[in-house]
Amino acid sequence: MACPYFFPTRKSNGLYWPFPQRLPLGAGFEGSCAAGTESVPSAEELRDFCNVGYAGRCSRLPSDRRGDVIRFSVAAEQDGLVTLRYVCERDHAPVEHGELHYELSSRRFRSAPADAILLRQAECYVEVYMERRAIGG
Repeated sequence: MACPYFFPTRKSNGLYWPFPQRLPLGAGFEGSCAAGTESVPSAEELRDFCNVGYAGRCSRLPSDRRGDVIRFSVAAEQDGLVTLRYVCERDHAPVEHGELHYELSSRRFRSAPADAILLRQAECYVEVYMERRAIGG
């Protein structure tokens, strides 16, 4: 359930979460905020808002917005293809949903979404999923 304005750039080793594997993208990430003018959030904003969504107290979050969070889950992994489902929510209700298909051989989505943030968050989610799968976690 990461913030729909959060563009993750790399995994964070400097921010502390008691259980980072439980975070919406599977790990904590650093990145930028695309709400309004793009900027780099503080460590506190990354920890408390960007990585966890439903950030009503975040001063950057616009009142007129498409959603509050983006959720991801792996629906299936079969024949070299990971099927990822996503849901964008507003006030805890779905406003958009879909499936993305990630090809393991090419390490790319078959049909990338037009939304760069949705795509990047999906890439991060799959990256962490594949790391865990490789180590049996």
